[in-house]
Amino acid sequence: MGTDGGKPLLLLIGSSARRSREFILRSVSRRYALWLLQPAQVTWEEPYVVGSTSVDNTRPELLVEAARQVAAEHEVAGVFCYDEGLVTPAAHVAQALGLPGNSPETVIACRDKNATRVALERAGVAQPASIGVRSLEEARQAAEKIGFPVVLKPRGLAGGMGVRRADGPADVESAYRAASGASYPGVPVFEVSVLVEEYVDGPEISVDAVFFEGEGTPLAVARKKVGLAPFFEETGHEVDAADPLLTDPQLLEALRASHAALGFHTGVSHTEFRLTANGPRLMEVNARLGGDMIPFLGELATGVDVALAAADVAAGRRPETTATRRRAAAITFLYPEHDTEIESVTVHEDRFTPDVHSADVMADPGAVLRLPPRGYISRYARVITLADSVEQARAALLRAPEIVELTGRPVEESP
Repeated sequence: MGTDGGKPLLLLIGSSARRSREFILRSVSRRYALWLLQPAQVTWEEPYVVGSTSVDNTRPELLVEAARQVAAEHEVAGVFCYDEGLVTPAAHVAQALGLPGNSPETVIACRDKNATRVALERAGVAQPASIGVRSLEEARQAAEKIGFPVVLKPRGLAGGMGVRRADGPADVESAYRAASGASYPGVPVFEVSVLVEEYVDGPEISVDAVFFEGEGTPLAVARKKVGLAPFFEETGHEVDAADPLLTDPQLLEALRASHAALGFHTGVSHTEFRLTANGPRLMEVNARLGGDMIPFLGELATGVDVALAAADVAAGRRPETTATRRRAAAITFLYPEHDTEIESVTVHEDRFTPDVHSADVMADPGAVLRLPPRGYISRYARVITLADSVEQARAALLRAPEIVELTGRPVEESP
């Protein structure tokens, strides 16, 4: 059908936050017509969508019915979703309409970190020892069994939310409270809600890989920067088109084996590893595009449009995966030094150096940013750099605090 100049139509399940996801719609809407299904009315998404349906998209039965109504009037090519809280309902829609995608069971196994661990253990994929717990006492017992240090994390969340390291018995209670208290809209709450895991040392990376007809291709390897210890808040990433990990045999085999074990065969996934002396250890698999602008960094560095690749496979098309650039991109997120109520955030573009690609405000006046464990992902700005080498991109980020100026007032630590 010709909803938008003959472009194939994708059902877009949720749009998420404009500041971190608009680049996806800007790219995908050039090739596809998008029909948005979400409870809220269309606002910032308006230039990128050809139609919308107001529906509670967290409830699969309502979402499937709304999708059927769109499909009754228009030819639908696929279902597109990048929101962590909505990937399971989206999988139900693809299944119900007979469109490309993974089964709801596969997506649930990716979102449930305990189910992921079970599947990967059966497949022999190297990963940390892990025990699911439902109480503080069980957490203490699990920590003693595994041996300190351990990491406590929410069973169903991503992005480092609620993840905390415990170096000894005295740290377990606060780590358990941080892990059990973290939440995100649309993410299920499990009775066994916390995982106690072996602490694995080594650099952290993530891999955004596209899977088409069961074959996976890594598109962007991001070297993660973590701060605000003992928490694991993600403070930045580096993506290098020349990264040797893109062709590393051990990493490629871990990707292949883990996705086969989970039944993930169609779409873009975001898989996190730690690089140990004994090879990569898989930390988690997310059935969606990476967050933190990682797909955007990947395109800047390699020329491969990761978001468009995800849309292509959702429509049953083979994605373009050949790099056309060989550069390095990096991002840093700026956090306040303490819990702060924002008065203003100012970007000084006159302070950009040639390697600074962009700087963006991420918090509005009046917003209260609380640091872990009182709040997570409490960023007031981001700065992206693009250079010929990762060392140059990293060096350019050192001026980020001068580029973006924060004014605010301290707030009480307890919310």
